[in-house]
Amino acid sequence: MATHIVRRLFAALPVILGLSFLSFLLLYVIPGDPVQSVAGERYDEQVIEEMRQELHLDDPLPLRYLAFLGRLCRGDLGRSMVSREPVFDSIAETFPNTLRLALSSLLISTLLGLGLGMAAASRPGSLLDRCSMALASAGVSVPVFWLGMILIYLFSMKLHWLPPSGMGDGDLAHLLMPALTLALSSSALVARMTRSSMLEVLGQDYIRTARSKGAGPRRVLWIHALRNALLPVVTVLGSDFGSFLGGAVLTEKIFAWPGIGRYTLDAVATRDLPAIQGAILVMALSFLLVNLLVDLSYLWIDPRTRSAS
Repeated sequence: MATHIVRRLFAALPVILGLSFLSFLLLYVIPGDPVQSVAGERYDEQVIEEMRQELHLDDPLPLRYLAFLGRLCRGDLGRSMVSREPVFDSIAETFPNTLRLALSSLLISTLLGLGLGMAAASRPGSLLDRCSMALASAGVSVPVFWLGMILIYLFSMKLHWLPPSGMGDGDLAHLLMPALTLALSSSALVARMTRSSMLEVLGQDYIRTARSKGAGPRRVLWIHALRNALLPVVTVLGSDFGSFLGGAVLTEKIFAWPGIGRYTLDAVATRDLPAIQGAILVMALSFLLVNLLVDLSYLWIDPRTRSAS
């Protein structure tokens, strides 16, 4: 297991270097002096000159990239061109909020998706199966921004059960609607994947053997079939969780949730390039880490992958 983790970390290094280079280039694809063109209307010449020195704009491009990598290794993501605050501090403040939202959405998506998918697979062709898949199809096709506005209209404006936006004191009432908005689309996909994978597993010989030995429907479903049907489901959940961590931009904007997605959107609106660079790097690294965890979960779910890896 340790060897596999080390191997995957080394395999991720070229990807991380590539991401760092692409985010570095973001600042320099702007024609002319990038600092003057972005921050020239906000600050006087002295502050602009300090920014230029921070970014080593007088150095050749390879030296600028090495300096950029050196700052990254020290955890220095530069300073915002708008607030002049360190980008690392701003991301460290907003990322835990996104992590909390992503974990809540993942929990809802897992429980709802697995429940619907297993219920549908246990009685294929039944009314329960058709209703479950109809709900899953509706969940996949509904746009996130529309679903968010419908939830606000229903639960905040009409029923007055939940606050429409913000994070409040971090209580469940503020978390519930944005988490549901993120999770419903994902849970629909998980339900469809679970049903398909379960039906495939339930048709295999070892399941028929278990039934012939007297195993009941629940035991067959939960003990013999579920674990072997989980691999594609875990892949979908891992991909969705990485997307949640990568900044659920629309959801955080709709619900005024102070996460990294909203931070990135504000940085794009103000052309705050160091903030955009830092946010892109953190999102990409989060996605890589989640993929590593998903790969490790394969080793636990299916022992055959251990010998293959």
